[in-house]
Amino acid sequence: MRVVAGVVEPLVFRCQGSALIGVLHRAAGEQSDVAVLVVVGGPQYRVGSHRQFVSSARALAAAGFPVLRFDYRGMGDSDGDYAGFEHVADDIRAAIDGIETACQPRRGVVLLGLCDAASAALMYCRSDPRVVGLILMNPWVRSEQSQAAVVVRRYYVTRLLQADFWRKLVGGGFDFIGSARSLFGNLARAAKRSAEPQAGGFIESMRSGLEHYIGPVLIVQSGRDLTTDEFRARCRSDAGWRRALARSGVEVVDMADADHTFSQARYLEECNRHCSSWLARHFGGASCR
Repeated sequence: MRVVAGVVEPLVFRCQGSALIGVLHRAAGEQSDVAVLVVVGGPQYRVGSHRQFVSSARALAAAGFPVLRFDYRGMGDSDGDYAGFEHVADDIRAAIDGIETACQPRRGVVLLGLCDAASAALMYCRSDPRVVGLILMNPWVRSEQSQAAVVVRRYYVTRLLQADFWRKLVGGGFDFIGSARSLFGNLARAAKRSAEPQAGGFIESMRSGLEHYIGPVLIVQSGRDLTTDEFRARCRSDAGWRRALARSGVEVVDMADADHTFSQARYLEECNRHCSSWLARHFGGASCR
């Protein structure tokens, strides 16, 4: 994939008295009337793992969409204290103000987030009419119980199918006591799932955001990712999440062989193509080829 980048420039804006630092990728060629704000999951800064967000910003800018990636307060080069993904609404609002001032997107801003940044975007989206779309990659819905349940399903069941497990078992190299302790601990934590509160908390705020947000939503799910396994399990077991996913305007793309951060170049490029094509369908602009 050949990406032609537009102009890249620093952007400094303020949030609750703190200076926030961002990098603005101006659109190559004719600019769309919609901009993209990369909301970064933590704890990391605006570049992302293996420069993921740099790659995505360049690809989307080449497709005609100006993109801002920035650091929350207390992260990367920004001032202030980091309060966690559940408390970054002011940071997101300030970043939208910044990209509006710099690019003046007439129709609004699409939020793009990975992991707990996708969670933050879902919690924020209904509070700001300038948010006209969401791109959510492997949303974070973790609890102690859901993590334990996924580990039991993915690790222990898969282990029984591996030849290495049986070689260790026959050869006497298998730690029965340690493995049993781990298994029963995870089973006990998973059993608490039914006792989880059904309302309140960030997961409920995410679900409510997805169910009631009226703009288009793209959800990209990696197949080799425990976070996505937890998200899928949550959606299967919770009627509210099933309703939210089934509503008009929500599109789900599965990338079976990708990991959590799309660390292999071909999967990151594929993810970027999905995002740029989705943006082009909903908001105009050229798809990324």
